[in-house]
Parts: sequence; structure tokens; C-alpha cells
Amino acid sequence: MSLIPTLRTERLVLRPPVVSDFPEYAALMASERAVFMGGPFDERAAWGMFASDIAMWPLYGHGALMIDVASTGQCVGQAGINHGPLFPEKELGWFLYDGHEGQGFATEAGKALRDWAFSTLGLKTLVSYFDPRNLPSMAVSARLGGMRDHGAAVPDEGDIVYRYPAPPPP
Repeated sequence: MSLIPTLRTERLVLRPPVVSDFPEYAALMASERAVFMGGPFDERAAWGMFASDIAMWPLYGHGALMIDVASTGQCVGQAGINHGPLFPEKELGWFLYDGHEGQGFATEAGKALRDWAFSTLGLKTLVSYFDPRNLPSMAVSARLGGMRDHGAAVPDEGDIVYRYPAPPPP
């Protein structure tokens, strides 16, 4: 897994997923919290998604990273850059496990991965796709500088798109 980077922020470590992350991931995907991602999902579907998060790294040079709190090592969620046949554009996404919202983890992880994608991959833009009811994640997107893009293609009818332009060159 040397292709997969580890990113560090002031409070977080974004690291490659490992098999021991799957039980908590599967539990989230089976819960009502997964409704904004098209769920809830059974274990088989969750495994396919988890494996896809990892497979994107050798296929596209990006994928998912687990979000650990640096001071404790506790995994609190995931941030990733999705693409492939299910996404019209490269998508910056995140989720947090229950009880870890409201602490700025999604914003901090999203910023780190967004900045990595622009500087390392040389991307000119990223988007985030949202179920219209997912107001907390849209607020995170706005904090990351995302702007509503009414004309962007969507993976699912009714999705709302926020776009992040690359920063100007230094």
C-alpha cells in the first residue's frame, strides 16, 4: 500500500484503510446514517464500497483515507476522492462515525485531502455531491470554499453539487 499517502493535520492523521476498519465502516453503512449515501447497505454492499475505496488508489491515484484523531489513534471516519463510472467528476467526500460530529474533523480532513489533490494530482477542480437533505455536509463544503454549481452533472437525480476551484498558482 505504499501508493497510498498518509496526511497529517494539526489534530488528525489521514491514513490508508486496513481490514480492521471494516466492522465500524460496515456498521455505519448498515445504519440510517447511510441514507445520504444511498443506504442503508447490507454487509456485502458495504464490503464492495470499502474495497472500491482502496482500489481507486492504484486505478486513479486517489481514493479513501481513514480519519484518526492523532492524540488517541481513534478512527472517527473517512475522507476520500471518488471517481469512476459512478461519478461524473472527481468527488471530495467524507463521513464521520456517530458521536464525532461538530468537532471540525470533517472540515479539517476535507481541507487536507482537497489541498493534497490540488497540489499532488494537479487537479483544476473537485466537486462534492449531496443529497438535498444533508445540510450538515453542505455546511462543511461551504467552510471548505465550495460553491453551489447548478449546472454540474450529478450521479443521482436531485443531487446538489458544490465545486471547489483549485487555488491560483503561487
